[in-house]
Amino acid sequence: MRSELKETNLQITGMTCAACATRIEKGLKKMEGVEQATVNLALEKSSIKYDPAILSEVDFEKKIEALGYGVVKQKAELDITGMTCAACATRIEKGLNKLSGVSTATVNLALEKASIEFNPTEVSVSDIIGKVEKLGYGAHQKADERATEDYREKAIKQQQQKFLFSAILSLPLLWTMVAHFSLTSFLYVPDFLLNPWVQLVLATPVQFIIGKQFYVGAYKALRNGSANMDVLVVMGTSAAYFYSVYQAIVTVNSHHGPHLYFETSAVLITLILLGKLFEAKAKGRSSEAIKKLMGLQAKSAIVVRDGVEKEVPLEEVVISDILLVKPGEKIPVDGEVVEGITAVDESMLTGESLPVDKKQGDVLYGSTINKNGFVKMSATKVGRDTALAQIIKVVEDAQGSKAPIQRLADQISGIFVPIVVGIAIVTFLVWILWVKPGEFTPALEVLIAVLVIACPCALGLATPTSIMAGSGRAAEFGILFKGGEHLEQTQRIDTVVVDKTGTVTHGKPILTDVVLATGQEEASFLSLIGAAEKQSEHPLAQAIVQGIEERSITLGDVQFFEAIPGYGVQATVSGQGVVIGTRKLMQQYDIDIQHILPTMEILEENGKTAMLAAINGQYAGLVAVADTVKDTSKEAIRRLQDMGITVIMMTGDNERTAQAIGQEVGVNHVIAEVLPEGKADEVKKLQATGKNVAMVGDGINDAPALATANIGMAIGTGTDVAMEAADITLIRGDLTSIADAIIMSRKTMRNIKQNLFWAFAYNTLGIPIAAMGLLAPWVAGAAMAFSSVSVVLNALRLQRVKL
Repeated sequence: MRSELKETNLQITGMTCAACATRIEKGLKKMEGVEQATVNLALEKSSIKYDPAILSEVDFEKKIEALGYGVVKQKAELDITGMTCAACATRIEKGLNKLSGVSTATVNLALEKASIEFNPTEVSVSDIIGKVEKLGYGAHQKADERATEDYREKAIKQQQQKFLFSAILSLPLLWTMVAHFSLTSFLYVPDFLLNPWVQLVLATPVQFIIGKQFYVGAYKALRNGSANMDVLVVMGTSAAYFYSVYQAIVTVNSHHGPHLYFETSAVLITLILLGKLFEAKAKGRSSEAIKKLMGLQAKSAIVVRDGVEKEVPLEEVVISDILLVKPGEKIPVDGEVVEGITAVDESMLTGESLPVDKKQGDVLYGSTINKNGFVKMSATKVGRDTALAQIIKVVEDAQGSKAPIQRLADQISGIFVPIVVGIAIVTFLVWILWVKPGEFTPALEVLIAVLVIACPCALGLATPTSIMAGSGRAAEFGILFKGGEHLEQTQRIDTVVVDKTGTVTHGKPILTDVVLATGQEEASFLSLIGAAEKQSEHPLAQAIVQGIEERSITLGDVQFFEAIPGYGVQATVSGQGVVIGTRKLMQQYDIDIQHILPTMEILEENGKTAMLAAINGQYAGLVAVADTVKDTSKEAIRRLQDMGITVIMMTGDNERTAQAIGQEVGVNHVIAEVLPEGKADEVKKLQATGKNVAMVGDGINDAPALATANIGMAIGTGTDVAMEAADITLIRGDLTSIADAIIMSRKTMRNIKQNLFWAFAYNTLGIPIAAMGLLAPWVAGAAMAFSSVSVVLNALRLQRVKL
């Protein structure tokens, strides 16, 4: 029996182009026990689903390293307290080594320290500390080790240094090259710069010290039976460099000036480094959404431990800690108010600008802002379990996933480099044999130009950068796409099915009408009704009870209660039999209700839900509740209809009430009286007619329909079950986000298609132009270097989208 699949993410270093990403992906997929593997070039991250009974994360690290790339790891040194003997150290060590994401963990009893090497995308320092504390010990990270430099920033700094070194050495060579053109022949060039040996001294460090990364990358690629951008760069620049060395040697005693291409190889490497530098910086900007979300987190918290208040880093807060939150401060983690009253600004989660009142027992969300009261809270969720951390994870997963449209680019990039090498060799032979027979120099220039201009980088970055920017921008508007495939699919939606309660309406009905039968006294009637309904968990029952309690009516004693799903309730209250519910329930008990039906229909036509009540087998009255429509619902539905999308409202409520609500918000097609299990069937019926359906809901009863629809959208104010079943979470809880999600999907897909078009067009046009000898090698190098930058910059336009 196969064990449950596990998922891990690894940050990869050393990838230079789409061919690298494809090669790692293929290598991982070939491993026994791997169910699925994707590698994202833009994020430099891999996502792997595997059988933990067969493989571990260490196996993946070894595989990636064997393919010639690296895996980012982080180290943490913890001070451990509470150890008394070697058994303690062994226990902690074993516990940490079993923790998902930890590569190695060693515990030193004498020094009372733990040294841990871990995957930062899988586990955090707070998770590690939490594990140690679960084992019954204390753990604290050294203050000077909490701030670790981002490896990407470090890599960019190294690239900047290499580029500056390369540019300084290449500039004199570029000067000699530019001065050869007829338009610039007036430029003065010192004689010593024309000396082949001076040029050799300038070009060699660029070729072999700065260019070492390309040689290493090419060697690793070829060793593993594939080819990438490094192979093209090495072939092109080496051909220019070694031909120049040969020319310098054979013309030592000659009166003819040698044909040197030292400037070509050096300038090409410099331009490629510049392009990679711009690309790295642009890619960093494409994940701004994650940085903004992380920036919302509090950095520390005031904790009460053993009666003492102390400020600790956020990572050291554990579940059940009592925290103090002053006015104006951020709520550190998710929790519950245990003392105090305040108002909290939750706009970062819900988009609602008005603060929400909080009292004892109410839920608090980490990173929201405490406006005006001092509260004590108990931590219920910390680290990766908080609401904000879950949002960040959804955005990261979406940015790291692949859209189906990327498959074509992946397939092409996998075979692209060998084809280009073949084209370059054929072009070289055509030139030296037929175009300019026997002339080596022009054939070499064309060979270099073809090799250099054909890098598949733009092709590999076209899709992932757009998905990163698009899903990140969507997150800023409170729209969380769970993956690239959902981002792509959403653009095709032509029918939106919305649940009524909690989606179109607030989902918090209020008691509006009480109609009594002749001879009934209101207080005693409501005392019986309220007592019976108080036993029910149904939202309508709770609305009735709240309305009755607000009238200061004392509820009777309940001796018996039974809920009748879909119909109502029956109970014995203060010795009297009470039945409350639908027409059908009254008919089952043979209770005459004919005289009240016209009144009931009028209430329902006004969008109210009316429930009939009988006491001791006789009709006694009815109560009506109404769920108010959200202010934004009507405008949101009109907006969807203006986009050409059919909107359908589906509800378990009765036909008249549903039609009244539908009419109020402008929905022409209403499906009413649908039981929870029937909602998924209604979605299937629409799909059977060829519709691409989005289902929007917020409750547990919506989960099957959300999972069945082409795209499931969960209102973020709803249940965890609904959000788990959905493909998109709309955090802000109103229907305007539906149109925003569809628009964001359309804009992102348009951006991806633009990127793919230009990436394909660039290579389709660039290679023939270079083959015809119309591009100097250094011009081809500049074009190649900036092609990927242009793709990334186009993707970044999505970060400025207005909705």
